[in-house]
Order: sequence, then C-alpha cells, then structure tokens
Amino acid sequence: MEEFLQQTLLYDFYGELLTEHQRKVYEEVVLNDLSYSEAAEMFGVSRQGVHELVKRCNKILSEYESKLHLVERFVQIRETVKQIQKMASQIDFIDKETLASGVRELSGKILEEL
Repeated sequence: MEEFLQQTLLYDFYGELLTEHQRKVYEEVVLNDLSYSEAAEMFGVSRQGVHELVKRCNKILSEYESKLHLVERFVQIRETVKQIQKMASQIDFIDKETLASGVRELSGKILEEL
C-alpha cells in the first residue's frame, strides 16, 4: 500500500490515541504537507524534534495496527464490497443462481470479519 495512504488510514483509525500535541504536529506534517522546518517554526521546537515526533507517531500507529488489525480488516472488507459491486454490475450476464451464490459467499466473508 502506498505510504501516504497507509499513514492516513492508520491516523484515521488510531489518531485519537495520540496526545493532542502529537496529533497537531502529525496532521501538519503528514496530512497538510508542511515541511519539518515549517512545523518546527509553527510549534516552537527544533526541526529534529519534529522529525523524531513524526517518526515516533508512525511507530505508535503501526504498533496499534499490528495488535488490532483494524486497517487490514477495513481494506479486506472494502475489497469484498468492490467484488459484490462488480457482480451486481454484471447482473445481466450472470445467471441468478451464480450471482446469488457469489453474493452469499462474499457477504458471509464480510460478516466473518465483523
């Protein structure tokens, strides 16, 4: 998965578990694309301090994911829903029993994930 997308998904799922200061700095650097120098000036800390904080936040967010797997499950469910949508768009070309069977199988997969 693309690094930026991975970072944003991790932040979406686990960002609230960071401290307020960590969230603010992380949002400015990662989500708002501020440079380390710009963020350092904004928050009154060193460039190295911002770099280390972002690095630490990435580690914290990754550790949450390695324990909880919420992002992984979200991505799997999203892919399964895309498969269902694809099947639904082919409704005129697939016999109803095949379609029904496929939808049952894929929806069962989703329910197992939940």
